[in-house]
This record gives sequence, structure tokens and C-alpha cells, in this order.
Amino acid sequence: MIVTKKICKELSDNEIVKKSITNIEYFSCLYNRYEATLLRYVKRMALVDDDQAEDILQEAFIKIWRNLNDFNQDLKLSSWIYRIVHNEAISFWRKKKSFGKDRQIILKDNLLEDIPIDFEIVDGHRKNDLLTHEILELLPLKYKSVLVLKFIERMSYQEISDVLKIPEGTVAARINRAKKKIIEETSKKYIPFKK
Repeated sequence: MIVTKKICKELSDNEIVKKSITNIEYFSCLYNRYEATLLRYVKRMALVDDDQAEDILQEAFIKIWRNLNDFNQDLKLSSWIYRIVHNEAISFWRKKKSFGKDRQIILKDNLLEDIPIDFEIVDGHRKNDLLTHEILELLPLKYKSVLVLKFIERMSYQEISDVLKIPEGTVAARINRAKKKIIEETSKKYIPFKK
């Protein structure tokens, strides 16, 4: 049987998982459903270009396929997939560690395409998108991760908890601390907040 886009659209994530286990062609439904979102996420977290992001995502999907039988149906599939992709992106980022000039080029040319950050930092104050993204890159990974998942990927605290394997209370605390760190970083650059 040929698995068409129409068939994929009609299936839930859990149905796709069940069918993929017996027929690998259904696995393409998962890839197609999540590819664009996950590529954007990988580029944001690992600071990579399009080609590297695709390589990282391909490695992550190989791991997803290998572990499909172990997927706990009580969890949300998207959270489980994000967890694997997150680990792959962070692993790549840690190996790379030398950003230099390429970091700014990637930041401005690739990462900001259609990736709005829409969050209030304090009392209704908002930051310019490019500046916010640049400051985001200065944050420790634990803060950057929660902010990207919450405000770019639009995940709930429960989903972030599932992805990062930390309690929801820790998610909330890290988001609050991250917002304070953003204010600190922007004040170091003498950039005032605008309402």
C-alpha cells in the first residue's frame, strides 16, 4: 500500500506510530508532519545552517525509528520526538563549541526567518526581535532551552517538562530566571526597554 499525504493527514500521531511499527512507509507521515517545525528548532538550539540542521534531524529520526517500539503511548508523541531532537541538537552544539564570526552570520541570516519571539519580559515590556534573539544566545543553555520551547515552539509547561525531563515547577522557575537574565544582558548593552 502506498501511503499518501491524504492518508497521513487522517491519522493521529499514535495511529501513525502503530502503523509504522508494522509498515515502515507510515513513518514518512511522522517525518513530514514534524520536519519543518523541528528543522527550525534545531537551527535555533544548535546554531547551525540548513544543511547541518537537516543532518542533525536525520540522525534524530533514525533514533526515533529505532526507539519507536519503546514509545510510551501515555506521553504526547510530539514531546517524545522533541526530546530526541533536542538531545541530538544539544549534542551537536556541545561538540561544535566554536562559534566565532559564523555565529552572528547564522544568527542573522538563518535563525530569524519566521521565528518571532513573542513574550513579555516584565510588566508589558517587549524587545526588538533581532536584539532578543542575540541576547537569547548569550543565556546559559538551561535558560535558552525553556524560552525557546515556551515562546517559539509554544509548548505548555507540561510539554516542556516532558521534553527536558524536569519538573514543571523547575520549568516555571527557569523561565522567570531567564527573563531576569535577559533584562540583565540588555542593560549591559545600555538598551532601554520600550512599552
